[in-house]
Formats: sequence, structure tokens, C-alpha cells
Amino acid sequence: MNTRGESQTIPPTPEADAELDLRGVICPYNFVKTKLKLETMEPGQILAVILDEGDPIRNVPRSVTDDGHTVLSQEPHAHSYRVTIRKRSGP
Repeated sequence: MNTRGESQTIPPTPEADAELDLRGVICPYNFVKTKLKLETMEPGQILAVILDEGDPIRNVPRSVTDDGHTVLSQEPHAHSYRVTIRKRSGP
């Protein structure tokens, strides 16, 4: 419910075209692996990445956003986070 007592609809998380489980992978390797995977994907495709709490969930979404990609969601996922990222259009 929002502040006016109306229910809110949360948009569903889009289906991922690919998924990386990077639990246990330390910074900056988790970002490097995410970036390399995104480079193999077509513009507009969606990558889901499973990241540990702490530095990975703070740094990877910020870094992919800095690279021009769009973070669609960050959801808790069994003591970690599932981050969905849409690959940017263009180079």
C-alpha cells in the first residue's frame, strides 16, 4: 500500500536471457565476469547475476550502470541478491 492507502503493483522481473552465479567471487572479478558476459549478449537482452551481500551488491550494479547498462531489479535471493541488468543499446 502507498501512503494514500492504495495498493501498488510491482512490475514482474523480466525473464533473463542468461544468468551468472557469482556467489563467492570477490571484487573486482565479479564485475569483470559480468562485463564480459554482457559483451557476448545482444543489445536489450537481460542478464541475471547472483551476487553476495556487501561489496558485490554495492559495486557491481553501480559499475554496470556507469557502463551504460540498466539495472532493472535487485532482489534478495537466499543470503545473496539477484540483479537483473538490461544490456545497453549501441556500442
